[in-house]
Amino acid sequence: MTTDASGAHVRPSKPQDDPLDPFAGVNLGQLERSLRRPRTLFNALLSWLVGAMTLAALVPLFSVVWMLLSHGGERLGSTIFTELPPAPLEPGGGFGNAVLGTLLIVGLAAAIAIPFGVMTAVYLSQSDQNAKLAQGVRFAAKVLTGFPSILAGVFAYGAVVLLTGGYSAVAGAVALAILMLPTITLTSEDAIRMVPAKMREASIGMGATRTQTVWMVLLPTAVPGIATGIMLAIARASGETAPLLFTALFSNYWLVSNGHLEVMQPTASLAVLIYNFAGVPFENQLQLAWAAALVLVLIVLVTNILGQVIAQRRVVE
Repeated sequence: MTTDASGAHVRPSKPQDDPLDPFAGVNLGQLERSLRRPRTLFNALLSWLVGAMTLAALVPLFSVVWMLLSHGGERLGSTIFTELPPAPLEPGGGFGNAVLGTLLIVGLAAAIAIPFGVMTAVYLSQSDQNAKLAQGVRFAAKVLTGFPSILAGVFAYGAVVLLTGGYSAVAGAVALAILMLPTITLTSEDAIRMVPAKMREASIGMGATRTQTVWMVLLPTAVPGIATGIMLAIARASGETAPLLFTALFSNYWLVSNGHLEVMQPTASLAVLIYNFAGVPFENQLQLAWAAALVLVLIVLVTNILGQVIAQRRVVE
């Protein structure tokens, strides 16, 4: 009981239910979880089933990683990054030229695919969704995401190898760029479209042109999403073998000759080295193949982790 200004006793009024409260009038004590309830039991069983299937799916992944560590870990050392592949019966050796060749080919592929992919994404994000040209480009990019890698190598063989007269790192980069382009384009378009419309409207309202809005507002804001797509594309290109067999082939020598980087010569790569050494009967080369596979997996893993970190940073911001 309470009293008013005159001192009379007043019975407190019952609080009314808030119409905006979703739990108004609900007895929260009745929402207890119990396995005796059919729905709760069914939900728990499905959760356990999904968890068990997830663990079962991870078994092959961890078994492969363990196999690579057990077979290739013992050969890891500084010498394998500074020496050339050995002859079949020669002990020791390394694959330093293959590491350098992989970095060179993937770097050239990124230099080709990133500008074209980002510019295409800008066009798709700024064009009308129903425009026929934009729909055609978007459809072609989606088709290329499932494009067989060996066909990219065949195309680069006819477009670069036959025209230049030989296998080269540039030809391999063109083949990998074809595989990287759709991933970069589609992820960059989504990242640009996710920029809040109010930022675009504020830029235009301040007198900025459409080009200035794209280069000074949209692209800087979408950089984390664009970088994530680039990292995923690089991770895929790093492990491709078939395109490089048609374009870069292989070499047992360094790319540097007389202080110059020879990019128009056959170039070694980790993927092709693994392909060449995995089927030979020589123990030393087999061990190098395991070590090269471990190094390649670590490169792809680091690239994917970096892409996830960038994506998480994007979500947090």
